[in-house]
Amino acid sequence: MKLKTLFIVLLAASVSGCGLLGNKGGGEQSRTTGWAYNSEETGSIPYKSGYDQETGPGLAFIEGGTFTMGRVEQDVMYRWDNFPRRVTVASFYMDETEVSNQDYREFTHWVSRVYPGDREKINSSLPDTAKWRSELAYNEPYVNNYFRHPAYSDYPVVGVSWEQAEAYCAWRTDRVNEQILVDRGILQHDNAQTGQNVFTTDTYLAGLYQGTEGDKPEENPDGTARRVQWEDGIALPSYRLPTEAEWEYAAYGLIGNTEGELLADRRIYPWNGSYLRNDSKKEKGRMKANFVRGRGDMMGMAGALNDNADIAAPVFSYDPNDYGLYCMAGNVNEWVNDVYRPQSFNDMEEFQPYRGNVVTEYVRDQNGTMLRDDYGVLLKDTVNDYRNFRDGDPNSQVVETGDWNAAQDNETDGMYVQDDRPGYFSSLITDEVRVYKGGSWKDRPYWLVPGTRRYEEQSKAQNDLGFRCAMTRVGSPEGF
Repeated sequence: MKLKTLFIVLLAASVSGCGLLGNKGGGEQSRTTGWAYNSEETGSIPYKSGYDQETGPGLAFIEGGTFTMGRVEQDVMYRWDNFPRRVTVASFYMDETEVSNQDYREFTHWVSRVYPGDREKINSSLPDTAKWRSELAYNEPYVNNYFRHPAYSDYPVVGVSWEQAEAYCAWRTDRVNEQILVDRGILQHDNAQTGQNVFTTDTYLAGLYQGTEGDKPEENPDGTARRVQWEDGIALPSYRLPTEAEWEYAAYGLIGNTEGELLADRRIYPWNGSYLRNDSKKEKGRMKANFVRGRGDMMGMAGALNDNADIAAPVFSYDPNDYGLYCMAGNVNEWVNDVYRPQSFNDMEEFQPYRGNVVTEYVRDQNGTMLRDDYGVLLKDTVNDYRNFRDGDPNSQVVETGDWNAAQDNETDGMYVQDDRPGYFSSLITDEVRVYKGGSWKDRPYWLVPGTRRYEEQSKAQNDLGFRCAMTRVGSPEGF
C-alpha cells in the first residue's frame, strides 16, 4: 500500500514537472524555458496545442497523396498539353457538390441588401442568364427561370465567370467566419453593416471592423477582453477555387482503389471501369453521369429517360465518388484556379502543382494603417506575378525572326500568338485565361475524364460552366 502511494506521488510530481498539471494562470510550460504559457505571471506567452481544424459548411475532407496527373487516354484534340506526370497533393477540403442556384442566390441577396443603391455592385454579382440564348433553339424559358425560379434552386449555378466565382468564395469565407464568431458569442449579427464597415475576415482580424460585440469576448489571461486573432485558430481558412491538381485528384477518388500504398486499379472516370452505365441491380443500365450519349440524345427516350436530365440535374444527383463528392463528371463543367498553359515536366512542381501565383501585400498609409476600398476590402499591391512564369522570356520564347534577347517587355503575349483580326490565328492564351474541367450535360464522354482540360477567359461565362469551392487544410494530412 505504501509503495502504491509512493508511486502515485512520484507520478504526480513527474507530471507536474512537465507542466501537464498546469500552473498559475493555466496552460502548459515551455520546453525551452520552463515558463508557463498563457500566464499573466510570465508575460502571457501564447500557445495552443492539439488544434484540429473543423470542417467548414458544405465541405468534405480530401486526404492528400500522390497520383498520376494528366492524360489517361488518347489525346483526341491533339493539343499535347497534358502529359502524365506524378505529383503529390496535400490534404484539403472540397464542396460535396457544385455551388447551386440557391447557394449563389444567398450571395446576390446579401449584396443587394448591403449595397441597395449600388447597381454596378449588384449587377457584377449576377449570373449572365443570356448565355442560355441560342439562335436556333427555344431556350428563352431558361433565360427567365433557371436562376430565379424555385424549381431550379438545387441545380448548379451557371453563367458565372471565374471572377464571379472568386468573389463568391471571398464572400462565403466572410459569412462563415462571421457566423462562427456569432455562435461563440463574440459578435452579434449586424444587419445594418454597409459601406466600408462590412465584416470581412481580414478587416476584423486587422481591427478595422466596428461591429456589434457579443457577450462572450475572447479574454486575455488577466481577464480583460480582446479581439479574436488568427493565432486563436477560431476563424477558418479562406474558401477558394481548387487548383487543377486538387480538382483532378479529388475527382478520381482513388482511396477506394488502394491496398496499402499499392494502387490496385487506376481509373478513367470518377468510378471504376470504362463503362458509363450503372451495373447495380437497382439502377442497372442507367447512366452514371449527366452527359450527351450521341448527337441529339440529351436524356434518352420518353418512359426510360437515361440520365433523367435534359440540361443540368440537381447537385446531389447520381452516385458520389469515394470521397463523397457528387457530379465530378458531367452535369456542369467547373472552374479551377489555374491559369491555362500547356503542361509538361519542365514547368511543373512535384508537390502542390499550380500556375497562377500572384504575391500581394497590404497597402498602408504613412502611419502603417491598412487601407480599404469603398466596400471595406483591404487594398493590396502586387509584389510578384508568376502567372506568366517562363513565358515571354529568352528561355521559353520561340521566334522565327528577330533578336529576341534584345527585345524589351517580353511577356506572355510575345510567346503565344494573339491576333483578333478576322481569319487570323490566335492562341487565346493570356494571363487571364483559366482552366475548367469535368464535362457537362452537353458534352461527349471524352470530357468526363478528370484528366481532360479546357480553358476560357476568366471574365466570360457559359450555360454549362459552374464551380465548387475548396479550402486549405492546416496541420497534418490526417491528424496525429
